[in-house]
Amino acid sequence: MLVAAALLAACHGTTFAAPCQFDSQGEGRVADIVDARSVRLDDGREVRLSGIEPTTTTKQALAAMLAGRDIRLRGTDDTPDRYGRQPALVFVGESDTSVQVLLLSQGDAIVSAEIADKDCAAALMAAEAEARRGKKGSWADPSAIKNAESPDDILAGIGRFVVVEGKVLSVRQAGATTYLNFGRNWTRGFAVTISRRMVPVFESAGIVLKSLENRKIRVRGWVEGNVGPRIDALRVGQIELLGTN
Repeated sequence: MLVAAALLAACHGTTFAAPCQFDSQGEGRVADIVDARSVRLDDGREVRLSGIEPTTTTKQALAAMLAGRDIRLRGTDDTPDRYGRQPALVFVGESDTSVQVLLLSQGDAIVSAEIADKDCAAALMAAEAEARRGKKGSWADPSAIKNAESPDDILAGIGRFVVVEGKVLSVRQAGATTYLNFGRNWTRGFAVTISRRMVPVFESAGIVLKSLENRKIRVRGWVEGNVGPRIDALRVGQIELLGTN
């Protein structure tokens, strides 16, 4: 309890604390930590922490923060997911700093890019960036960010949510899919795929896909692929521009 209280006090009032104040979705007391990003309340509801993907330390950190605590839920849509869990930003007591921000700033979680609200998404990214700079939690591991030039290393993480950095060598369209290629061998190198229906969404966010050629980017998502590793970019927030050419 003392650790959780200290973390809440340390983050209270930070620049990334306030933006995620969505509509109230109720409150309750945490009765059980179900898994690395889900808790069960004493009234039986199951809540999934939206906006993050877990690391190996998330469940332990979550238990330290939330076990037996009174929490408030905020979000834009309280429709349960297919597992019956209510997605929400979670706040302990009267704190205006979400548990998601606390986990991210400690390096105990990764931003999932599912939050569409720009200010809230930026706040979550800022918390993660703070942990990366400080090499906190999972970011202390040099392999936490995969190198786009090492496709075999990325492919070893198939079925997992990973973060990859590298230079886009080419942008090609094949049918209804745009490929951001990070290797010269298109079949074996790492690539990001973007469906045609998502192109206007990226452009409205100021990202013209062709302009990403020769740019260094950071991309996050689930690794798939039977030959070369692929990440399907379903949300704008999955791609971050890094520095200059």
